[in-house]
Formats: sequence, C-alpha cells, structure tokens
Amino acid sequence: MNVSVDVVWLGRGGQGAVTAAMLLAQAALNRGLYALAIPFFGAERRGAPVFAYNKISSSTIYSRSRVEQGDIVAVMDPSLLMSYKLEKIAKPGGTIIASGTKCPEIPGDFKTYMLDAVGIAEDLGLKVAGFALVNMPMLGAVARASGLVGKTELEEAVKQLIKAHVDKNIEAVKRGWEHVKSC
Repeated sequence: MNVSVDVVWLGRGGQGAVTAAMLLAQAALNRGLYALAIPFFGAERRGAPVFAYNKISSSTIYSRSRVEQGDIVAVMDPSLLMSYKLEKIAKPGGTIIASGTKCPEIPGDFKTYMLDAVGIAEDLGLKVAGFALVNMPMLGAVARASGLVGKTELEEAVKQLIKAHVDKNIEAVKRGWEHVKSC
C-alpha cells in the first residue's frame, strides 16, 4: 500500500483540533504507517480559529512544515466554512468533511461529507466550558471517509493518548464513523 496524505484540521480553540491530529497520527502509527501531527497556533484563546495538520505516509516523512493544501480538510465548526476559502486549503479533487447539520456548498471539485459532530458530542456530554468537544466524532468521520485507518486503530489510539472519559470518547469516534454522510 503506497500512502501519502496531508490532512488539515480547522477548528476553534477548545474544540480539540490539535488532539484530533495527535490521535489520527497515533492511529496511523498503529496501522504501521509513518505519521506526524503538527499543531499551528499562536496566542489564540478558546474560540479563536486553530489549525492542526497531519502528514501520513507509507514511507519516511522528512518535511516538518505545515500543510499548505490538504488532501483532506476537516472543518470542526460550521461558522468557519464562511470565514475561510476552503478551495484554497483543500487540494483540487480532495475531500472536505464539515461539522454541521446540512451539506456545505463549496465551490470546486471536492468530495464533500458532513457530520453533526456537535450533536454527537452534546449527546455524550463531551463539553468543556460550554464548548462541544467535536474532535472525537470528527476523527471517526475523517477515518471512515478517507480509509486511512480503521476503527481498531482509532480505538487503540484513544486508549493510548486519552486519560479521561475513555469510553465516551471511543463512543464518539464510533458515532462519527457511523454517521458521516456523503453530500
């Protein structure tokens, strides 16, 4: 299997974009791939836009720079769909997975998916300071839509890296996997 995939996570501070990138990298490592998680943020506060990136490959990854255009873009907050030109963040022909209750209209040639990640997180009580932690359902959605890693690798990654509410987080990942919809 020859794999080389760049992922862009776009969220707000407190939604768990950086944690999602770390978990996807760990799941890829669990699958036997090479992987990096690259956080990118400054002095932002909770609620400010945050980017995180993954580089996943079947061969050694030498570049440690951030991802300019992703093969996959995960948008964790629906309001960010209006704030950023996703056609510049995603590679042509790439995949965009958005949190929301309806399919986003994005100009360009993209495979588009949606998931009510907020609803899943709230249903499971995954909130911090009033913010729904959408990272786990989005992680499941990204994994299923991309085929990069399976449920087993995701569950192992959560057990390896997450210390609180492990069962709820695994359930959120599973629900994200099960409920992501192609637009």
